[in-house]
Amino acid sequence: MWQHNYEPIGGSLGVSAVVAAIPILVLFFMLGVLRKPAWMSALAALISALAVALVGYGMPVQMAIISTIYGAAYGVFPIAWIVFASIMLYRLAVDTGKFEIIKDSVGSLTDDRRLQAMFIAFSFGAFIEGAAGFGAPVAVSGAMLAGLGFNPFYAAGICLLANTAPVAFGSIGIPVTTLANVTGLDELKLSAMVGRLCAMISVIIPGYLVVVMAGRKKALEVLPAIIACGVSFASVQFYVSNHMGPALTDILSSLACIIVMVAVLKLWKPKNIMRLEGDKPISVTKAQYTGGQIFMAWIPYLLLVVFVLTWGEREIKPHINGIGNSVIPASLPVAAGSADGLTAMRLMVPGLHNQITRVEPVVAKPSPYAALYELNWLSASGTACLLAILATALVLRVRPKRLVKIYVDTFKQLKLAILTIACMLGLAYLMNYSGMTSTLGLALAATGWYFPFFSAVVGWLGVFLTGSDTSANALFGNLQVVTANTLDLNPILTASVNSSAGVMGKMISVQSIAVAVAATGMTTADESRLFRFTIKHSVLLMICMAIISMLFAYVFPQYVPMP
Repeated sequence: MWQHNYEPIGGSLGVSAVVAAIPILVLFFMLGVLRKPAWMSALAALISALAVALVGYGMPVQMAIISTIYGAAYGVFPIAWIVFASIMLYRLAVDTGKFEIIKDSVGSLTDDRRLQAMFIAFSFGAFIEGAAGFGAPVAVSGAMLAGLGFNPFYAAGICLLANTAPVAFGSIGIPVTTLANVTGLDELKLSAMVGRLCAMISVIIPGYLVVVMAGRKKALEVLPAIIACGVSFASVQFYVSNHMGPALTDILSSLACIIVMVAVLKLWKPKNIMRLEGDKPISVTKAQYTGGQIFMAWIPYLLLVVFVLTWGEREIKPHINGIGNSVIPASLPVAAGSADGLTAMRLMVPGLHNQITRVEPVVAKPSPYAALYELNWLSASGTACLLAILATALVLRVRPKRLVKIYVDTFKQLKLAILTIACMLGLAYLMNYSGMTSTLGLALAATGWYFPFFSAVVGWLGVFLTGSDTSANALFGNLQVVTANTLDLNPILTASVNSSAGVMGKMISVQSIAVAVAATGMTTADESRLFRFTIKHSVLLMICMAIISMLFAYVFPQYVPMP
């Protein structure tokens, strides 16, 4: 049994934190300075993390290798599986000619790029986030915008920016449910606080992304649509999260936003139609398609929503294995032929499961670190998406040979993105199991009175590392609670900030960037450019959330639910 030591370098938390940050610094340097592709940057960061884990933290070689493989496996399934299936569904729509009709149906609503971006990247993307999450919204909406003729770089950047507002309640509310499971706090109270924090940012995101796209002057030209989009989403997000819980927050808020946006686009038009530099004009023949043809064209995405909502996993355990959670009981793999074994198998990772002891203050008392890989192959969102693909192929009468070709082409498109995701999750798990991530969290937690501000930095860092708000909540949620109790702060606030500020790190996570680049048809050389584009917006929005956190902690504490 190997025990964590969060101050391995000379017994100093500060020096140890600097050493633990080396893999992150390598990642930033490779992407932002040397402008290397994401897969190469992720691999370099992973190699540096192995060196720090073995030399700096004294982690046994076998455990370091196994934890890396464990993370890579989680990156391939379920995360890369979801991305692969969603991109294949898009390619199927393109191959059958249905996406041209989708494109024209959206174009018939508006030719204005600002309004198209709000409708697809924000409104429709939020719906996909609520239904599937884990990269699917960026993959689907990014591909749709690129198909509409957007410059691929703009399409990717806009979708990454838009995919902040809904992330905290993505995948049927899994991030908040994970947070409740890890911390032991009341789920509805956490949902309410996360909703209050996120709604304050959600209301400005549509306007923010239009300003980034076109500047303040051109954003004012579509101000009625911006207000309608932001207010409709944020108000429903606030109400549902506070009164109904996390599961339907994204679904209902995005549906309300879509309905409002369709009404606005039907009843109001901007005076000046805007296009983007380098985009491709849309050729729309508005009378060409009947209502039935448009409905059939949207069948792939309608089936996606149906299958994800009716088929997907409703348990939280598959999403928190190995990401800092100690509440999952050790168990043998489900026996073959049992009811649960038909949909999922929980496998103890040999040589790692319960072989590492986590210690205070990251946990309340010394406890073994679980390493359980859940192969929920049948109930995963990617599988639901695959079923949507097969159902679409059946409805549209696509021959098997043609479907296989689409599968092969999709794999060729995503092979480097899958490698990047595997490397980044391997890095995240290695940092978790070695104790490096906890060292960084504890260093930020040592800020005392300023911790409500830095609790946002902790959440942001967690999502940047793992590419998932769910994973970041499981990774740092308990640390937020322990630190809040030590500093006599409300743990509901700090835990909620971990999730709400964490979503700002989504747009710079290497996995998200790799998915956006692959979905929009760019090359891996564009990944570093996209990272440099999103990093400034990510930091700015994270600082905004950190300031809001300070206000709730010391100026408006009465609006934070008591634990």
